[in-house]
Amino acid sequence: MSALGCDSRFIARWSGRFLNERLAGMYARHPGRAPEQPPAKLEARVLNRTLKHKPSDGSTHWSSYILAAVLGDVSVSAVQRIWRKHGIKPQRLERHMVFNDPDFETKAADLIGLYLNPPAHAAVLRG
Repeated sequence: MSALGCDSRFIARWSGRFLNERLAGMYARHPGRAPEQPPAKLEARVLNRTLKHKPSDGSTHWSSYILAAVLGDVSVSAVQRIWRKHGIKPQRLERHMVFNDPDFETKAADLIGLYLNPPAHAAVLRG
């Protein structure tokens, strides 16, 4: 009982229901608590943050764990469920990448030059 996190009264109640009603009695008598936010508002928050903001931790795209942590009151599974419902795959969203390397332009020109006019007897490998 301690492994399940319940006491003897709980076990006795459910055992009694099973003995009296069999499988038909194995349902919760209370529907549970109402969601803290309306589902539409929750979806709007997740979609807005996913599509209009970038992660502040420097990641290239959102993961369900990062987004759930940023929003605070949304579970990872809720984020995944909303993304799946709307067909969103954050790792495949097209975004403009910004490079902070001051020599990026020179390096890019050298690399493009190698592809356009490779030296004789040279192999161009990309990593």
